Amino acid sequence: MPFENDGKPDQRRTILIVDDIADNLDLLANVLRPEYRVRVANSGSRALGIAAAPPHPDLILLDVMMPAMDGHEVIGRLKADAATRDIPVIFVTSLGDAEDEKTGFSLGAVDYITKPINPAVVLARVRAHIELKEIRDRLAAQKEVLEKEVADRTAENLVVHNLSVRALACIAEARLADTSDHILRVQSYVAILARKLPEHIRFHRELTGARIDMLVRASALHDLGKIGIPDSVLLKPGSLSPEEFSTMQLHTSIGAEAIGTAIEQARRGMRDISPEQEQRAFALLGMAREICLSHHERWDGAGYPQGLSGEAIPITARLVAVADVYDALTTRRVYKAPIRHAEASDIIGQGGGSQFDPDLIEAFLRGKDAFAEIAMRNDEGGKDGRD
Repeated sequence: MPFENDGKPDQRRTILIVDDIADNLDLLANVLRPEYRVRVANSGSRALGIAAAPPHPDLILLDVMMPAMDGHEVIGRLKADAATRDIPVIFVTSLGDAEDEKTGFSLGAVDYITKPINPAVVLARVRAHIELKEIRDRLAAQKEVLEKEVADRTAENLVVHNLSVRALACIAEARLADTSDHILRVQSYVAILARKLPEHIRFHRELTGARIDMLVRASALHDLGKIGIPDSVLLKPGSLSPEEFSTMQLHTSIGAEAIGTAIEQARRGMRDISPEQEQRAFALLGMAREICLSHHERWDGAGYPQGLSGEAIPITARLVAVADVYDALTTRRVYKAPIRHAEASDIIGQGGGSQFDPDLIEAFLRGKDAFAEIAMRNDEGGKDGRD
């Protein structure tokens, strides 16, 4: 930072004067130096170099008629550079007709001073535009601070939200003596599948980037309803009787009803929000509800609890169904030993068009190596519960 004669930092604003005639530079510099730090350039190229190097000038007085590179080209290059585009430019020129002024303003100039200059007019115009720039700079700084605060608060809320969802999911999983991170694996499998589908004509509208992120988070709650299933059924080491299997099937409805009740109770407690705000607030839980309810439906209609078929099954639940079945096949359960990735892949592949959406199975087969990597980390540890 430049210093004044007394050794203190020079806090004055900087004005860059650009003119190819030395007398004009001297005249303007003498007018402005009592109040401002002044830099001069006798060519357009020199002006661009000075303007681009920090600290950037706060205002540029720019002659139009210059050899090699005139003022119009200079301002065009200034506005094209992110580092200099916000520096206000005042044209100082002998060109004085309305068309010239119109051209200057269209190129981005903030004002127009004609030669021969009037010192009082120059000072008044410069002071006005410096004050405007100071206001803009303050507003920009305030905006940056506010945006950072919003971003920080949003990040904090997202962490709390994710932790709440994960804690809720873990309540259900805790009864299953799960040491194999079933929730995390299912989320990983869902992410692999979902990210292979946006280019597909059937899915590109439903599986945007933001919606995929929400789907991955919501999938953690797919088995929430197991918290309502008796241990005698949930932890039974052998096959289930027809009555027990009917009880086990209830976990889909229990989870969906629990989330639905939570949404309604929260909605009643919210005041003065728009429908759009309400939709955003409950979007993730709404998605989790449909996953809970429908992730055991089958493409051929032979699933439960509603016997939905084909595209009547939400795409969110169809994705989780593939991920959940793959994890059930490749991990140890109270009623079965794990099977190898290749065998599990064959079983799922054969389910395309019957148990699963065939297009999802195509995506699974394209991403099965990534599934295998996640499954291998499990090390056959694990889950003692039942899906």
